[in-house]
This record gives sequence, structure tokens and C-alpha cells, in this order.
Amino acid sequence: MRAIIIDDERLARQELKSLLAPYHEIEIIGECADAKSAIDMIEQLHPEVIFLDIQMPGKTGFEMLAELGNVPHVIFVTAHDEYALRAFEVNALDYLMKPVQPERLAATINKLIEKPQQQEQKQEVLPTGVLSEQDQVFVKDGERCWFVKLEEIRLFESEGNYVRVYFQNNKPLVLRSLNYLDERLNNRTFFRASRKHIVNLKWVESIENWFNGGLLVKLRGGEQVEISRRQSVKLKEMMSL
Repeated sequence: MRAIIIDDERLARQELKSLLAPYHEIEIIGECADAKSAIDMIEQLHPEVIFLDIQMPGKTGFEMLAELGNVPHVIFVTAHDEYALRAFEVNALDYLMKPVQPERLAATINKLIEKPQQQEQKQEVLPTGVLSEQDQVFVKDGERCWFVKLEEIRLFESEGNYVRVYFQNNKPLVLRSLNYLDERLNNRTFFRASRKHIVNLKWVESIENWFNGGLLVKLRGGEQVEISRRQSVKLKEMMSL
């Protein structure tokens, strides 16, 4: 499993590398001292896991995650215990306190390598830059943040320069355009219903005829989305209606 260590303290990076050395399942492919270089390295090398400090110069670990398009497994390594609750709220794999104890690290690595490998087998081959429904994204709205698998997101709704993201009982706003998301998402799962909506077809509960030859899609989360006549033709072709 390919890993990157991100920490502004050189000695902390060295210590963690030494602690990880006995674990042959983990291959350290890079290390960074700040968020900017870490983002570039993650986008270039695509690690499966990152060991991430939270308090760093320039950007915090949380702010760095918000800028990533596709988020690997995250293990926070920090001297600050006040971020623990927030880390688990965003579904981080684990939260290690400095100095890292070997027994505690062992438990974390076991948790990491026991992750099911079926995900990789299920993923279809997609064009470069396109995310599959199994990919995990980091969503940040103000002080709140989440790790979310795309398959859990049922709807994207444009609101000016922002997009509202619907998953579980959450509806955060993110600073993205719907056009940007449309280019990054797998169109076999995420359907551009209108200029304002992208719908996860796997969350569709029912479809009924609507005005002017359009359709009304009802999602399992309770949302209703109107689809124009033009897009309705595409949807019927996709879903063989």
C-alpha cells in the first residue's frame, strides 16, 4: 500500500518512517513538509493512504484535504488531541497522538490492511481524471467537514457559484461549479438532469411523466428533480424506459 507522510517537522517524519519500516505492506513513496507540496504529490503519485499532521504552516491538514479531488485513506498524526472528534466526524481511518506508540501504530496498520480489497476489483476503467462511485471525496462547509464516498451522494444542486451536496441528512455547500463536477463524475451513474442538478441514478426511487414531455425524478432521500424534455430523451435511452 503506497503511502505519503505529511508533516512540517523533519524529525517527526523520520520517526514515523522508522516506525513504519517493519511493515512491508506499507511503501513510503514520498514525504512533504507543507500542504501545497503535499497536494501536488498526492495528485501526481495517487497514494492509497496519507499520514497527515493537522497544524502546519500555510494550511491545516483539514484545509489541505478540502482541495483534493480524490481523497485516499487518511491517518492523522498530531500532537493536538482537541482535533480528535473532528477527525472522526470526517471519517478518518485513525487518529494517532505524538509521540506515536508502536502498539497503537500496529493497531492502525492492521485496520488499514484489513480494508476489503473488493473495491479495487469492482471499479470500472474510467477516463483519466474521472471519479468512480467508489471514490472518496472530502466535503468542507465552514467548520464542518466529511469524507464521503460518491455512491452515498444522491444529488448535486447548483446555487450560484456553489453546489449543494446531498448525502445522508447533510446538505453542505461547496465552492465548485456544476460544470466542473459534471466533467469529473462518471456519467453512467451521475446524470446531468438540468443546468441546476446532477442526479445519482442509483438513488432514483421513481420516475413519472411531467409537463412538456419532461420527467419528474423522485430520489430515495425525498428530493424531486424536474428533467427537461431534451434530457428526458437521454435518460430514457440510458435507463431503457
